[in-house]
Amino acid sequence: MRNMRKNKCCRNGFTLVELIIVVVILSIAALMAVPMFSGAADMQVRSAANRIAADLDYAKGLAITHQSRYCVIFDEADESYEIRVDPFGAGDVIDHPVNPGSFVVDFSADSRLSRVDIVSADFDSGSSVSNVITFDYLGSPYSSTTTPLLTGQITLQDKQSGNFTLTVDVEPVTGYVTIEDTP
Repeated sequence: MRNMRKNKCCRNGFTLVELIIVVVILSIAALMAVPMFSGAADMQVRSAANRIAADLDYAKGLAITHQSRYCVIFDEADESYEIRVDPFGAGDVIDHPVNPGSFVVDFSADSRLSRVDIVSADFDSGSSVSNVITFDYLGSPYSSTTTPLLTGQITLQDKQSGNFTLTVDVEPVTGYVTIEDTP
């Protein structure tokens, strides 16, 4: 009887094999979490590019539907853009279809996009106002108001590292919007 009691009370703690298994599991979990942390800014840049592309398509759709000109005005300094009705950009900012208020997208005020830098919004740099793109009643893009678009590009970058860059391109004539990785 004494031998049985001795065996029961001596079994305290973990075996070496159990400790090694726990360390291996924690190492695998840590290796999976590291890319998620480093990719947060990249995901914000991708999200911002998708949002800009969708909003450009929305402005183009409004121009076709309402048979009027709609423009998207980018402000690189404030990391924002807005959609206006009026070929000269002097018209009112349109109401946002989902969120209450005007259709103004401000990356610095949105915590989901705060790491995104609008490096440039260039719609025919030879024009007098190169940060404005206007869509006519056919959905054709124009730089500012009267000049048909030759090249249109919005460049987005990660603010912190600057290592990740995406470009939103607008095709001339059709206004087709694409997103490309910039090498």
